[in-house]
Amino acid sequence: MTSQFDFSKTSLIEIYGKNCFSDSVMKERLPSNIYNEVVAVQNDGHILNLQTAEVVANAMKDWAIEKGATHYTHWFQPLTGLTAEKHDSFISPKPNGSVLLEFSGKELIQGEPDASSFPNGGLRATFEARGYTAWDTASPAVIKEIGGVKTLTIPTAFFSYTGDALDKKVPLLRSMVALNKQSMRVLKALGNTTTKRVCINVGPEQEYFLIDEKFYDKRPDLRLAGRTVFGRMSAKGQEMDDHYFGAIKERITVFMKELNYELWRLGVPAKTQHNEVAPHQFEIATVYSSANISTDTNQLLMETIKNVAMHHNMVALLHEKPFAGVNGSGKHNNWSISTDDGQNLLSPGESPEENVQFLLFLTSVIKAVDKYAVLLRLSAATAGNDHRLGANEAPPAIISMYLGGKITEILDSISEEKPLIRRDGRLVELGLTTIPSFPVDDTDRNRTSPFAFTGNKFEFRMVGSSQSLAGPNTMLNTAVADVLGEVADRLKHTKDVLGEAKKIIKEFYTEHKRIIFNGNGYCSTWIDEAKKRNLPNLTSTVEALSHLNDPEFVTLFEKHNIFSSQELSSRQEIYLETYIKQINIEASLMIEMALGMMVPAANRYVTELLISIKEQKEIGFTPKQLTQAALELSRIIDGTLEKAHILALQVKKASSFEHDTLTQARFTYDEVVKAMESLRIDGDTLEKLTDKSYWPYPTYEDMLFRL
Repeated sequence: MTSQFDFSKTSLIEIYGKNCFSDSVMKERLPSNIYNEVVAVQNDGHILNLQTAEVVANAMKDWAIEKGATHYTHWFQPLTGLTAEKHDSFISPKPNGSVLLEFSGKELIQGEPDASSFPNGGLRATFEARGYTAWDTASPAVIKEIGGVKTLTIPTAFFSYTGDALDKKVPLLRSMVALNKQSMRVLKALGNTTTKRVCINVGPEQEYFLIDEKFYDKRPDLRLAGRTVFGRMSAKGQEMDDHYFGAIKERITVFMKELNYELWRLGVPAKTQHNEVAPHQFEIATVYSSANISTDTNQLLMETIKNVAMHHNMVALLHEKPFAGVNGSGKHNNWSISTDDGQNLLSPGESPEENVQFLLFLTSVIKAVDKYAVLLRLSAATAGNDHRLGANEAPPAIISMYLGGKITEILDSISEEKPLIRRDGRLVELGLTTIPSFPVDDTDRNRTSPFAFTGNKFEFRMVGSSQSLAGPNTMLNTAVADVLGEVADRLKHTKDVLGEAKKIIKEFYTEHKRIIFNGNGYCSTWIDEAKKRNLPNLTSTVEALSHLNDPEFVTLFEKHNIFSSQELSSRQEIYLETYIKQINIEASLMIEMALGMMVPAANRYVTELLISIKEQKEIGFTPKQLTQAALELSRIIDGTLEKAHILALQVKKASSFEHDTLTQARFTYDEVVKAMESLRIDGDTLEKLTDKSYWPYPTYEDMLFRL
């Protein structure tokens, strides 16, 4: 088993990237002129010609076969929220019965899966099946190994015959192009003549749960929905704060060793791991990469977590809220922008010129987050995340930004034109060329903020643990690109660039500082304060997604070539349908578990109580409290049956709106979810009152405290 791999015998340097067709592998295996052409394609937007692709494909094939691969696949991210792959072998039969091992440039560049069989929101009819996958040259191919079977896996984008994006990758790549374009315009206006490209970097922190597979196998809700639709919290939860950053148990340590080994072989830069807040909850973080590469590696990370967990007789749960009463899981999206010549555009810097640049980009992000708060909110909108956002454990559904005291003080001084005094007591003259530099970590962190500045980057904490990084970063990139486009236009049409920059910084902060909140986002008073500031509070997925097709957003996305109006409409349809289907699965599970498992178990226990009561009365006892317990349990059984019936009726009624997806989704949220919550109260009460020996599935105590 790889968990027993001895790192003292084979060094980590030898292991890292062993199964990744990385830049160093390409440089080693490709002729220098071909390698340079590929780099130009990756970095400078050159077109990959077929002749170059043939050479790359042959080198990639030879490398993969040497590693033991027999098949290759175009790996893509359709709108299911998962990944997809179709495997083709390298063999090409000859007339004499022998075979050649072939992999052409065309096969590397393009594949053709069925476009109508994936969610497309009406973009493709059933009979219009043609779709294409295209190699994302910037994201390295890897060899995925499952059960000893090795497959060359090529990251690709997925689009229709008509050119419509059918995946999460295409819009992300488009948004990166848009943000690069507008950032470069701003930098050039500021006099930058050395930067050629702006990079969007993401470093995700992935949270997940692990439970023993013997418990998972006995819970139909976990197997089919990824979360518990019933379950009473055990006497002990996370209130002792004894799991967070605690000593990692031996079984988990061995699991993490294999997980790291598998990730490092793939070239996934796994860096940090620790116990999270809830029992059996953990976190792993990877080092920053380009947004599209981070998106791919995070998908590989989630797949690998699940696969490795099975090797240790465990199951990984990536749902945002698998257990009620303890913290759910998020995927903190650390986002920054930098240049190809080493400048972090969100770093304060050490010179006055860098501070000008920093404050201009910072206030542009402030305006983007305020102006397009609804887009950021809906980018994290899923049925799973509805259980988590605002639940005193995660950022609320209100978008706000944390800057920290020092940066807020600097911006306030500019906005209000008041003196700024350094910590050493010296007065700072106001003006772009005299704004002081300050240390990267001259601010605290705020874990309650959905969008927090953490020194030289922003941490978008709303993203759900099971989500692809593509959607949230597409929205964020587009929002910032739009504001930077406005900045570039203004700087272009002025002779006093520094004066106009100062004016923009002051204006953006003054007009959008309502989005800045450095306090406790978990506090109930923040909701009232946010309302006074007129900040949107979209508390449900349905409410958030209903805005995706708002005219201002259609205009925004078409302006920057991110989504056409048809692509945007299709996504709203798909995401709402996904929400409806997920809730329908959970509601159906609740009905089945209540009627087929819980009520029969509780009823058997009532029967035992009644027999005991009868026998005690026959010998002269007066079991008053036992009788009361039986009556109470019988009452809850009746309530459970009634509420299960009501839920079934609401599920059926929801289906009557199937030709109007938004109306169906709203009814699902307003009525079906409400009926589910009511049924859960009675179901969890049954668990509390029923003898555990009768209970048909593992409890929270079993799952969260036995590993």
